[in-house]
Formats: sequence, C-alpha cells, structure tokens
Amino acid sequence: MAEINNQTPAIGIIGGSGLYEMEELRDATEYTVETPFGPPSDTLVGGTLSGRQVYFLPRHGRGHRIAPHEINHRANIYALRSLQVRWIISVAAVGSLQAKYAPRDVLLPSQFFDRTSQRASHSFFGDGIVAHVGFAEPISTRLRNLLAESARSLGLTVHNGGTYVNMDGPAFSTRAESEFNRRNGFDVIAMTNLPEAKLAREAEIAFATIAMITDYDCWKVEEEPVSAQTVLDHVIANAETARKIILHVVPRIPTEANWPDHFALDTALVTYLKLWPAATVEKLKPILARFVGDQ
Repeated sequence: MAEINNQTPAIGIIGGSGLYEMEELRDATEYTVETPFGPPSDTLVGGTLSGRQVYFLPRHGRGHRIAPHEINHRANIYALRSLQVRWIISVAAVGSLQAKYAPRDVLLPSQFFDRTSQRASHSFFGDGIVAHVGFAEPISTRLRNLLAESARSLGLTVHNGGTYVNMDGPAFSTRAESEFNRRNGFDVIAMTNLPEAKLAREAEIAFATIAMITDYDCWKVEEEPVSAQTVLDHVIANAETARKIILHVVPRIPTEANWPDHFALDTALVTYLKLWPAATVEKLKPILARFVGDQ
C-alpha cells in the first residue's frame, strides 16, 4: 500500500475507467485501502491534478464487474474519507425522465428521491452511536454551482438542479414505473448515487453529482427502450465530457475544508459521548476523530 498523506484535504472522483486513466493525472499511484465494512470497489488511483491531491475510485470496479446492488458504498466512502477526501465529485450515467433533458446533456442534481430498499447499508452509524444527519439539501450547493460554472464555460449543455430518483436495479424500469416517475416530476433516474450522497454527508464530505444522460429510460415510446448497449454508446462520449469538467473545476475547489458540509455531524450525533462504545469509535475513527481527539 502506498504511503498516504492524511493532512491535506483531497478531492475524490467516483466514476468509470475514462476518469481514473486521465493522462493529466501526475504521479499516479494505486492505493489499497482496508475498511471495517469490507473492501471498496477496487484499488484507488491517487495523483495530482493542477497541484491538487485527487483520488479516483471506479464505482463498479475495473471492467465494470460489480452490479449496482452489489456495490459496497460504505467501504467506498470510508476509503475516500480515510484518504482525507473532503469533496467528492460523483460521475454517473442516468436516464432522462423529461423531454427537455437529452442524451449527452449534463444534469447536476440538487435533490434525490429514494426508491431503494437497502437502508441499513446506507449509513455508517448504529452499534451504539446514533446520528441523524440533515439531508433536506442532499447535494453540496457550492460544489454543484462550481460544476455548473465549469460546464457552462466549456460550452456544454448543462442543467443546474433537478431530482434524481434512485432505484435498486439491476434491471431497468418497466414502462409503468418510468411513466410514474416522470409524472411525479422527477428528472433523471439511476441506481447508485443516493447512498453515496447519504454516506458522504455522514462522513462530512461535500458531495455533488455530474449526471451524464444516456437515454430516455423507457417512457418515451417513440424512442427505442433503454438497453445496456444504448447506454454504453453514450457513456463513451460522456466520459470525455466529464473529464473536461473535472479538469476545469478541480483547481477552483477551495483548499480548506470549511463548508457547512464539513461540519454535518455537529447537529447530528444524539448519543451521549460518554456512552459511545470504544469498538464503534475505533471503527469510525476517520469520521469521528475530531469529536474524540486522542481518546
């Protein structure tokens, strides 16, 4: 395992192979991070972009071998927090639920709607320490706006704000489900980002999503229903778009972790400190360190 610098706030990128293989990444090094929640999706690739420490994590593993319902989100976010990541940019392929969002457009969600069934694996807390993080605004507004400014400056078609509905998968929606989601005013649909956002909030990481539209789900009857091949064709083009945004935005992210997102646990922890089990404190050390000091 490569040596880790736990002092400098870093930036995490969750996405696919087109990102962690960026030629602009300097001093690229692989990091194997062990977590109390099991292994993350893959080894992480760390390096510098525009002088900033950045860590890339392939969400589905190299070669896309991990299905959406198999992703160990807790291990992924824990590993990034262990590396002192304080901002996460999550790049995800999504289906459009509204005609105004076309394939290869960029949408930056501001809200999530949860249609998953795996709540227990979407939190770090329990085992004697209870926390209820505020999640009314699940996305870091400051990071989302930085991404929007970068996308616009690059001449991309970007929609700043919208609701991402998170389904379990791995099958795509039925037409009835797709139409239901569309009529409820949701904007895009996919299978991975909500747990990332919840866990990032608990880990006091500022989180935002670059949602890359690949299809119209299956509600648009005049279009061919979404298929894996349809998605993959657009994913290749979207990877280059995401790369451009990341290269532009990284040097514009602050170097000091002092946004409200970075203090989310200040009003979330409800269990008395003196009652915290030592084993749970040790397990969550990267997240709880500022509360327990050298205990």
